[in-house]
Amino acid sequence: MARIMSGVQPTGNLHIGNYLGALVNWVRLQEQYEAYFSIVDLHALTQRPEPEALRRAVREVAIGVLASGVDPERATVFVQSSVPQHTELAWVLTCLTPLGDLNRMTQFKDQSQQQPENVNTGLFTYPVLQTADIILYRADRVPVGEDQEQHLELARETVRRFNHIYGDTFPEPQVVKSAAPRVMGLDGESKMSKSRNNEIGLFETEAETMQKLRGAKTDPARLRRTDKGTPEVCNIFSYHGFFSTESQRAEVAAGCRSAQLGCVDCKKMLCQNLEQVKGPIRERASELRSRPGDLDSILERGAQKARIEAEKTMELVRERVGIWSGS
Repeated sequence: MARIMSGVQPTGNLHIGNYLGALVNWVRLQEQYEAYFSIVDLHALTQRPEPEALRRAVREVAIGVLASGVDPERATVFVQSSVPQHTELAWVLTCLTPLGDLNRMTQFKDQSQQQPENVNTGLFTYPVLQTADIILYRADRVPVGEDQEQHLELARETVRRFNHIYGDTFPEPQVVKSAAPRVMGLDGESKMSKSRNNEIGLFETEAETMQKLRGAKTDPARLRRTDKGTPEVCNIFSYHGFFSTESQRAEVAAGCRSAQLGCVDCKKMLCQNLEQVKGPIRERASELRSRPGDLDSILERGAQKARIEAEKTMELVRERVGIWSGS
């Protein structure tokens, strides 16, 4: 069975962008591949979180992953920092990665603008650690969002460079496209993100979700209830594409074009459909929170398995690059 690897950052509560862009894929892919899924807390350090907040976020994201349907009996679920080989391999790859390649990474520029007071070296070398995350498990496939495709191409170049210098060692990872490569936020202008305060939280109640939807951007042409609209340009209608049935989408589209359906009506229908998905996830998350020992056990079992595979890779890497291992 081919192997797949992916990670999610513990940088705040999960939202439906995470759910659509990653978790739905993970649930599907765990049936098709030998899957390694990681909560990548080392990457989160680039944002300099408070220590206790980071630990809480790791647990909440792990809970969200499992509550969304990732099965620890089918997939290896672990915390990145529990496997020290990630950082060991990252240093080896850093020494192979040209400065010019990292200078071309657009996400570094974007992140630097978002946190101008903390433009650290970790932001710059983030793609190298990401490459290490992937190839440490010799993954054949990697599910990525639209904003990560450039990083994956760098990973592929790094693999080619390593294999050319040291001999065939790593497979060249291939992209697995997400069904939702880029989920826009409630502002309709940028990707859904907790840091931009434009998200719909995965664990939020129906009332909390509706409160956020009330202020969400819709078709700018619909200034009044009687104005006819164009659903294709409405951000809320794009969410219906994921959470509503085909007949409901047709009803919303027709009602928008004819002004028979107001934006508030459209949002209420979406909210109800969101709750059908989020309600069961929220219940499963609550159960997991009530059994913290079970969560610890799942993550430790995953880390043990991940460390075994990671060490197999690093034994080979150390031999290939000449790292001292004694006489």
